[in-house]
Amino acid sequence: MSDASEERRERAERRERAERSWWSRRPGQLELPPEGETEQQRVNRNWAEILQELRVIQAGSQIITGFLLAAAFQPRFADLDPVAQILYFSLLGTATATTIVGLTPVLLHRRLFRMGAKESLVGIGDRILTIALIGVGVTLVGILLLVIDLVAGLVTALIVGGVVLVVLATLWLFLPWRVLRDIRARDGSGTAPRG
Repeated sequence: MSDASEERRERAERRERAERSWWSRRPGQLELPPEGETEQQRVNRNWAEILQELRVIQAGSQIITGFLLAAAFQPRFADLDPVAQILYFSLLGTATATTIVGLTPVLLHRRLFRMGAKESLVGIGDRILTIALIGVGVTLVGILLLVIDLVAGLVTALIVGGVVLVVLATLWLFLPWRVLRDIRARDGSGTAPRG
């Protein structure tokens, strides 16, 4: 079999694997390694990228959690109606869980350091970051609902929250799908560019 046909077969297999659900896919499946990059170099590069994304998630989720914890000690907190109290406690739980989820890859790296688990950590880190982003999105929309409910009422909060939810879904779900579709159409092979 020629090298070209072997490469086409490998690309087709990668495309098929990449089209599976986000949970079962491995990070970088669509990505072809730069010329001369070894598998270990790819794993190291992917892990470095995940760590950078983790820094953003960790800082954001910790600040949001701190904000929610401090809100309980504000004078207006006693004015929360039962619906707002349920929303507040739900948000506090979601923000805390998101912070814990965002810190999990760091703990795993520490516990599995120098045990040859980096490739597994990259896969787990990718999935955990996706879950943490969902948690951040839910928490942001919920905080917006809570604050606008206190300031302008529940109806206004639901309208603004719905608009923000649509914007969030557009930027976080539709935009990546659209970019990937454009890359596939431009490349013609169904794979993302090297990187």
